Amino acid sequence: MSNHLFDAIRAAAPGNAPFIRINGGRIWTYDEALDLSGRIASAIDALGIRPGDRVAVQVEKSAQALILYLACLRCGAVYLPLNTAYTLAELDYFIGDAEPRLVVVSPAQREAVATIAKAHGAIVETLDADGTGSLLDLARDEPLDFVDASCSADDLAAILYTSGTTGRSKGAMLTHGNLLSNATTLRDCWRVTSGDRLIHALPIFHTHGLFVATNVTLLAGASMFLLSKFDADEVVALMPQATMLMGVPTFYVRLLQSRLDRQAVANMRLFVSGSAPLLAETHVEFEKRTGHAILERYGMTETNMNTSNPYDGARIAGTVGLPLPGVTVRVTDPATGAVLPPDETGMIEIKGPNVFKGYWRMPEKTAAEFTSDGFFISGDLGKIDTDGYVHIVGRSKDLVISGGYNIYPKEVEGEIDQLDGVAESAVIGVPHPDFGEGVTAIVVRKPNTALDEGAILHALHDRLARYKQPKRIIFAEDLPRNAMGKVQKNVLRQKYADLYAKT
Repeated sequence: MSNHLFDAIRAAAPGNAPFIRINGGRIWTYDEALDLSGRIASAIDALGIRPGDRVAVQVEKSAQALILYLACLRCGAVYLPLNTAYTLAELDYFIGDAEPRLVVVSPAQREAVATIAKAHGAIVETLDADGTGSLLDLARDEPLDFVDASCSADDLAAILYTSGTTGRSKGAMLTHGNLLSNATTLRDCWRVTSGDRLIHALPIFHTHGLFVATNVTLLAGASMFLLSKFDADEVVALMPQATMLMGVPTFYVRLLQSRLDRQAVANMRLFVSGSAPLLAETHVEFEKRTGHAILERYGMTETNMNTSNPYDGARIAGTVGLPLPGVTVRVTDPATGAVLPPDETGMIEIKGPNVFKGYWRMPEKTAAEFTSDGFFISGDLGKIDTDGYVHIVGRSKDLVISGGYNIYPKEVEGEIDQLDGVAESAVIGVPHPDFGEGVTAIVVRKPNTALDEGAILHALHDRLARYKQPKRIIFAEDLPRNAMGKVQKNVLRQKYADLYAKT
């Protein structure tokens, strides 16, 4: 079997069968999608993009955007999806760090991004949400029969930027082998076939929407309803025509607030949740309302998916299931590295063909995140029970996960601390009924300063992507510290745990 991800996708493609269904719009067949991917690959090649070159993409979700991803796989380019909420200041960092040869943005952003791209030696083309733009103009007259680049399992297919608690974002290098092995495993574990129709309401700049939802659909020869965003009423209306939904916990909270009932889900066979912890109460209420137990799984940008509750067997609320076939998960003592017995909490470590190649141009950081016997140190604290189910009990780092997105506090704090009148700040995540965690900033003002919540939120508007912006600013006289002077964020999280509780 070829280790080229696109070879596997093409082998699974069922010809003239539907691939992408636009709700209320056109249907793209597999043949049409593969033909356009060939034209775009030819256009990219004509622009001078060679195997191993990075292609950065910050565009709205569309069929053509997914087909651009396929085109990059075909020509051996390294696909670099960027959150559409990133500001120009954030784009400057990513483009400077990854050094893409090509940056694809919306037409409205072209002029602003061109200045940044030029400074880093990149060219800019455009792709709009309606499928128009300069890249498609270039592709229109290109041939269909592009000769695909030869790629091995170890060649890079994508770089996804991830967050930590210190420093800037890191580029996780994912290979053709990583993506192909994981998507094939998920397809088989979740019994996905060409008869499945997925409701795809996730963003496509993230592991969940791009590599889980899209790659699994492609490798099964299945089809998807491609929605620009999640809308509970639209999703419920599509369920009689669909068989699967992949979502973040927020989706399921919102669905429970809609007209969801057993009749609405009669044609559905699988609901998957990930990217953030699913509250046990959501799992229980969803099963009570629909008769379906949500299948929760656990993954990371660096590893794709690691575990999954079983398709057949108990899907246990509050757990992320069992290690996937071929993936080894263990729990170790963070101080000694010793492997812990069942039901003892420690550091979750992962090994398998799904685990990334390392961090882009960060060999020291890469080495520090792997054990001597090749396990990736996840940064998550958890335990494995006597039945083999993995439980995530917390994070060793102070990462905030809101709406399925990772936010590291240091970046938000850095922006707040620059503001006039701010002495210092601490950013934490506290439980939020819709987003899993709400980004919350505790701010200490300088003496005789009249700074208020609105002024800080306004100042952050153009400096941080919207999902990183605090939902609340709380002012305090000082921040709790330990004997070494370190801010005790656990104390703050406990103090404000009920901040977003519904009353």
